[in-house]
Amino acid sequence: MKLLVKAPAKINLSLDVLHKRPDGYHEVEMIMTTIDLADRLELSQSEDGQIRIQSQSRYVPDDERNLAYQAAKLLKDRFDVKEGVTISIEKVIPVAAGLAGGSSDAAAALRGLNKLWGLGLSLDELAVLGAEIGSDVSFCVYGGTALATGRGERIEELPAPPTCWVILAKPHIGVSTADVYKKLDLSGIVHPDTKAMIQAIREKDYEGVCGNVGNVLEEVTLKHYPNVAQIKDQMKRFGADAVLMSGSGPTVFGLVRHDSRLNRIYNGLRGFCGQVFAVRMLGERHLE
Repeated sequence: MKLLVKAPAKINLSLDVLHKRPDGYHEVEMIMTTIDLADRLELSQSEDGQIRIQSQSRYVPDDERNLAYQAAKLLKDRFDVKEGVTISIEKVIPVAAGLAGGSSDAAAALRGLNKLWGLGLSLDELAVLGAEIGSDVSFCVYGGTALATGRGERIEELPAPPTCWVILAKPHIGVSTADVYKKLDLSGIVHPDTKAMIQAIREKDYEGVCGNVGNVLEEVTLKHYPNVAQIKDQMKRFGADAVLMSGSGPTVFGLVRHDSRLNRIYNGLRGFCGQVFAVRMLGERHLE
């Protein structure tokens, strides 16, 4: 048996860090939404009980470091699954980019293997399992748009944001999320207005969404990677309605409504940035 599953990327419309928790994680408030930039996973069942990862990308590990591998192993161990699986990953989402590519691959593996192995688990049950793999996996199990709290594993569904284009630009660097959190000075940050962003999303207020984007990790990454700041400045100069770094970076995204402006920004960024994408927001949850 074979199964194809899409693993869409996410962007953070808002990312706030409230405090450091006793368990070493940070307490966060994040508003995330999925976008139409996706890895594709092909799951092929095998009878030998082995988990195998295949990918053409040299940046994708093929062992237990891979989050999709961890998802398969978690389901096998937890539910005593005898079958094995080969997971072929067509990598489209840039690696170490702040777009939850690895987490989305893990979530797609959970959803797909739930079907392939006939486990009959709900999305809520898969999201709880996903939290054991990584902080963004629970959100990626659901997809759509949500407020994520705790360390990112508590998910409150939100309606889809107003429709628009999302332009993504990633320079030729990777950023460690753990390193960015270590360098974050909680005493001096300006917190984004999460409630105002939620209200703007609920009211389909595009200008309100653009006016309330915010990411407290941005200052840390911009300080240590000046080329990220340069991309942000260029995107603003070319006319994006809102510009923000996603997650811990280094990907910067811009929101745009008009096609004519979209082309100008896209073509302008391609002149000096490694990877540039123009995609739509998805905003709607996975059905299963």
